[in-house]
Amino acid sequence: QVQLVESGGGSAQAGGSLRLSCAASERTFSNYAIAWFRQAPGKERIFVATISRRGNTLYADSVKGRFTISRDNARNTVYLQMNSLKPEDTALYYCAADQNGPGSSELGSYEYWGQGTQVTVSS
Repeated sequence: QVQLVESGGGSAQAGGSLRLSCAASERTFSNYAIAWFRQAPGKERIFVATISRRGNTLYADSVKGRFTISRDNARNTVYLQMNSLKPEDTALYYCAADQNGPGSSELGSYEYWGQGTQVTVSS
């Protein structure tokens, strides 16, 4: 079973940057597609970005050009670099893992989830 731990959340001004990290316990981390989802208060959890085992990436339209997902398999870690932050990016950010998956935007594709890290962007 994969354990995922997110970190790097916090507060930022609009236009600022934050980098989230998702650390995994699994030695075969490289076999997993890893995604970031986010959930704002009173709203559904939605897709942000994903990176496949081979490093292929996919982004939600709302973050394309501002966020970058990357992975370091030697450190069992996936990063989400968030630039040009907007107040609407405020949410609880979760990372999720899909064993042998292609890197999907579908929430139901991911078997393992972290506890989330809060991102708050003020205007």
